[in-house]
Amino acid sequence: MKTAWALQDAKNRFSEVVEETLHNGPQWITRRGQEVVVVVSVPEYRKLKQKRGSLVEFFHKSPIFGQELDLRRSRETARKVEL
Repeated sequence: MKTAWALQDAKNRFSEVVEETLHNGPQWITRRGQEVVVVVSVPEYRKLKQKRGSLVEFFHKSPIFGQELDLRRSRETARKVEL
C-alpha cells in the first residue's frame, strides 16, 4: 500500500500508481523530495469538485435557523488586568 512515489518511479510504473489509487486511495507524487501532485480516482475528484452551496444556504439549513438569539453586548466596562 504505497501512497508516495518519486516522480521517476511514478512515470515508470504508472499502471501501478493507477491501480494503487483505485484500491487504496490518493497517491502522492514527489519531485526532489517535495510533494507536487496527488493522483485521485474520478469518483474522489468529482466528490471534491462538487458544489457545496453558499454560506447563506448553510445557515438556512442550521438547526437553530429561525430561533431568536440574544445578540446584545454587555455595557460593563472591561476588567482591569495587571501587566
